[in-house]
Amino acid sequence: MVIPVYDKNPVRRPPVVTYALIGLCTAVFLLGPLSGFTPSYGSGHRLVCEQTVYFDRWGVIPAELFHGRLPPARLQLPAGCAVPHGYWKVPFLSVFTAMFLHGGWVHLIGNMLFLWVFGDNVENRMGRVRFALFYVVAGYLATYGFALGHPDDVQSLVGASGAISGALGAYLYLYPKARVTSLFPFLFFIPLRFPAWLVLGFWFVLQWLAAQTAHGGPGVAYLAHVVGFAFASSARGSATARGVR
Repeated sequence: MVIPVYDKNPVRRPPVVTYALIGLCTAVFLLGPLSGFTPSYGSGHRLVCEQTVYFDRWGVIPAELFHGRLPPARLQLPAGCAVPHGYWKVPFLSVFTAMFLHGGWVHLIGNMLFLWVFGDNVENRMGRVRFALFYVVAGYLATYGFALGHPDDVQSLVGASGAISGALGAYLYLYPKARVTSLFPFLFFIPLRFPAWLVLGFWFVLQWLAAQTAHGGPGVAYLAHVVGFAFASSARGSATARGVR
């Protein structure tokens, strides 16, 4: 595990899109059932039921991307939860909504930290509009890449990790020698500064190794991280050609 906290790589203009993405993800989480700030979802057992339905409705179900909308009755609800009535959902669009959902405070803070450290420079290099499109496309490809590896998985997939992984891959290509201050748990969380190629290369190897042993079900979608990162490598020419003028 590697935790980047700062990069010595100043930008020439405010990263508006990066800030907006962080703000949207944070706002959606605070208004959702896991933040603890929205009493309308109830508490105790009712809250558990609401969380399950919430992530089914707005998250990605890999099996739905290939087999169509699954009926609410197949939801793996905790004992005692009422099966919800049918609700509107388009699986393809759920890939987009899932990019703004997170499964807990640690999930949210971890993703936003990576986006904060690396997203601003990639946005500065690509330009705001192209970066926003790049982010969404990376998120879609990462999600579909995971779904191809787990086509029958009915667990909800949420988080901005796939899209952010694309930003990490772009950063590695654009700024391989930028100095990144990071914390490494196995080094007792001592802040150390390394070049981006080492920090992000190490991160990618960990994701790739984890993806080899992951077999679907609850947990981290490592394969989505790998696909998002790999997409950035294939799109590197576009990022370089349209640099800051």
